[in-house]
Amino acid sequence: MQYMKQPHTHLPAKPQDSTYHTKNSAKNNIPIDKMKEECAVVGVFNCDNASLTSYYMLFAMQHRGQEASGISTSNNNKITTIKAKGLVTKVFSEKKLKKLKGRNAVGHNRYATAGKDSNDDSQPIFARYDLGEIAIVHNGNITNANKIKQDLINEGAIFQSNIDTEVIIHLIARNKKELLMPRIMEVMREIEGAFCLVILSRSKMFVMRDRFGLRPLSLGEITNKDGSIGYIVASETCSFDLVGARYIRDIDAGELIIFEQNESKETKMISIKIFDCNPKPCVFEYIYFARPDSIVFQKSAYEVRKNLGRQLAIEHKLEADIVMPVPDSGLAAAIGYSQQSGIPFELGLIRNHYVGRTFIEPTQKLRELKVRLKLNPIKRVIENKRVIVIDDSLVRGTTSKAIVQLLRNAGAKEVLLLISAPPTISPCFYGVDTPSKKELICANKSVKDVQIFIQADYLGFLSLDGLKIAVDKDSYHYCQACFDGKYLHDIDS
Repeated sequence: MQYMKQPHTHLPAKPQDSTYHTKNSAKNNIPIDKMKEECAVVGVFNCDNASLTSYYMLFAMQHRGQEASGISTSNNNKITTIKAKGLVTKVFSEKKLKKLKGRNAVGHNRYATAGKDSNDDSQPIFARYDLGEIAIVHNGNITNANKIKQDLINEGAIFQSNIDTEVIIHLIARNKKELLMPRIMEVMREIEGAFCLVILSRSKMFVMRDRFGLRPLSLGEITNKDGSIGYIVASETCSFDLVGARYIRDIDAGELIIFEQNESKETKMISIKIFDCNPKPCVFEYIYFARPDSIVFQKSAYEVRKNLGRQLAIEHKLEADIVMPVPDSGLAAAIGYSQQSGIPFELGLIRNHYVGRTFIEPTQKLRELKVRLKLNPIKRVIENKRVIVIDDSLVRGTTSKAIVQLLRNAGAKEVLLLISAPPTISPCFYGVDTPSKKELICANKSVKDVQIFIQADYLGFLSLDGLKIAVDKDSYHYCQACFDGKYLHDIDS
């Protein structure tokens, strides 16, 4: 497909104000009440305008991280990096993008799951070492990073950031192999946990995924103006659509791909299977993280979410006047519930997408105000109705409680809350920001007690068996540690 030729003057408009979910929620004394997205990674090789292509791809995946953004480009001689805290449109301008020269690039949107709120913790991480220059972007969480880091510090290593990704730089730099590729292969065998990595050298790009394939990473191709083919990788395929790229396939679990050019400037792609794998991708990508227009783990996120809603309707046969979503992530599941049950679908809550970080004081009144600023009920839709409201998850329960009260204040006769996922009973250690187990309400209370806490007339969750049916009844092989507590690794605390 032909690459969209967007001039720099057509950068997406900067929002006047924008929802900004980060670990600053804790800094602002507002406890998180959602499983927070991880990060987005981008790799671009042999593309006409690698920096602009990366920019648009990161823009399409802004939902995966709003704390910081960065891009590194290579012109085969030098790597240039620009990164800063903030949204993609805040970090990059036309002037900055013009400084990022070259046909190869890596990019990153950050949501902090390890490390602190610091620009030093932004990615890409750039380093000069004995083989030259590299820039690395990473989505996931290295579960044995603390042990590796301490061992490196004991050997004299000095760390500049608080993020686990820097461990990879040190492991590569200290390795004694003469070439970068074997160094990377050894590092892949040494680190554990969830990782999608894209490493840019001055002339090559290396892409890899952990042995379980926990986080998504897809491969696409793009047609340059001279007819040559460039390659891109990204956390979600919605970014391919924006730049006019064609989805080829997912990067396999445990796979390493090397992109390089031969003497004729033709791009060569080499694939090496590092591990014999038993893939266990994260099922929560379907439930909440991914944009609904993305293909995730070779399935449509939108269709899977509708299936979740249909299965909810099979498991929870309720009498009601309308079914409505908590926007936006509950939308597809609510459609599925409505289609299966025959209960009319309505948009009873309207989301304001431009709520800024305005909450400083930790008072319950302000937490309730935060919900009202983000969600506004349509009273004529809700008044005197028995309302089924569908959300994707229930973590602490505080937001659900505020939503129930919001609907009662709008005149709902009954509020029946359904969650299109099983109860969240365990924190995630694979690149997702979740509260501790003691803060997860479903880990400490029965469903009936949670219902009493949120003051709903009914509370129902999707069963674990129902989740398997909705996602893939014939071949369910997903990590669901947040629902069953069964982790894939020993967790390094």
